[in-house]
Amino acid sequence: MHPIIDVHCHTVASGHAYSTIEELTRTAQTKKLEIIAMTDHSSGMPGGAHHYHFYNLRVLPQIINGVRVLKGVEANIMDFNGRLDVDDELLSELDLVIASFHPPCIEAGSTSDHTRTLSSVCENPRVHIIGHPGDSQYGFDLLEIVRASKATSTLLEINNTSLTPASFRPGGKKIIKEILTLCALEETPVVLGSDAHFSSDVGRFTEALTLIQEVGFPEELIVNFSVKSFSKYVPSLIEQ
Repeated sequence: MHPIIDVHCHTVASGHAYSTIEELTRTAQTKKLEIIAMTDHSSGMPGGAHHYHFYNLRVLPQIINGVRVLKGVEANIMDFNGRLDVDDELLSELDLVIASFHPPCIEAGSTSDHTRTLSSVCENPRVHIIGHPGDSQYGFDLLEIVRASKATSTLLEINNTSLTPASFRPGGKKIIKEILTLCALEETPVVLGSDAHFSSDVGRFTEALTLIQEVGFPEELIVNFSVKSFSKYVPSLIEQ
């Protein structure tokens, strides 16, 4: 099956990405994607977009170059209570919210710190996805968070960039493989994200799909293959 949704894309507004929305959607169209999410970094990340950028996403049409564009954010986790650098008022304006650990925003703590934090983030009704959990800098109790993901319908991202040779997240492949194995056992759905910072990487899931095949992960637990499956986790798709 061919993934038709990419939930994790960055534009020049992120400060360290290199393509515009027009460029990303044109690439998405050529790759036969139906939906992509603009999830630029929020202001807690050095160079990240000001909150005005996210409020003003309302000026964008829903369809650009034949591709449905979700107006989203990759919010930064700022402390071990699960506080994000985007307030609830703004989060409520957006179609899709990814929450992630990033070293410039929060120093790594203990396994129990990270586990408690991700559990709290999963409980946040504004958060749809935990971004790139395959990072050994922020190790956590995998089984506990897989179960929290299922219980709260907060998707764990299988981040393709974390699996590439250029990745700066140590231990990414091993951790993601373990997450996939546990998600299969617990029947917990996951979502693929390219984490594209340049247009040619939009819809690139090569490494993620290779690992999924290696693990024997069930296709029916991957929500990127149909809008119907994905919309169960992103209500804005149904509402609009």
